[in-house]
Amino acid sequence: MEAAHLIAFNIALLAALASPGPGMLIALRSTLVSGRRAGILTGIGLGLMAGLWTGLALLGLDVIFTAVPWAYLTMKIIGAAYLLYLAYAIWRDARTPLEAAQNTSGLRHPFIRGVLVNASNPKSVLFASAVLVVIFPRDLALSEKMLIMMNQMLVEWTAYAAFALLLSTGKARDRYLRLKPVFDRVAAAVLGALGLRLMLDR
Repeated sequence: MEAAHLIAFNIALLAALASPGPGMLIALRSTLVSGRRAGILTGIGLGLMAGLWTGLALLGLDVIFTAVPWAYLTMKIIGAAYLLYLAYAIWRDARTPLEAAQNTSGLRHPFIRGVLVNASNPKSVLFASAVLVVIFPRDLALSEKMLIMMNQMLVEWTAYAAFALLLSTGKARDRYLRLKPVFDRVAAAVLGALGLRLMLDR
């Protein structure tokens, strides 16, 4: 494995992080609702689980999912149900004052919420496996696989921390407060659509 492989992998990671998936939506909402610390903790949970999915892909979990379709289907249904629950909780609390919404929308601890959001998408391991096959050579040593996994965690933690710092300003929070019902309902609709897509996608 060469440095160019890791650079290409990191570019793919940053492009994926920039897309409006469930992780980005939850990190955004955690920061705006509960502040910088919550946004960073959510990002740590998201990055940890994303790195673990990549580690599992490197160890061959994608092969197990292909060979045992019911295992993948079970994880997919559980993950979709969790995303739909989050969508319901955010929609329900769209008009709830911010202080009350902090205590009612989903799980209270942002780190656990971040882990569960990325754990709820078993397609991550298939995505990771596709990216890994394209970028890295096949004969990776165990130490190189560990390096790839840790690299992903560090990239994701850095990106989510920067995101939280950027959005935790008073101006960003004030704008969110003015548009909270609209923003929350859009976020809930997107999460709900992602959950349904995950459940129905073959």
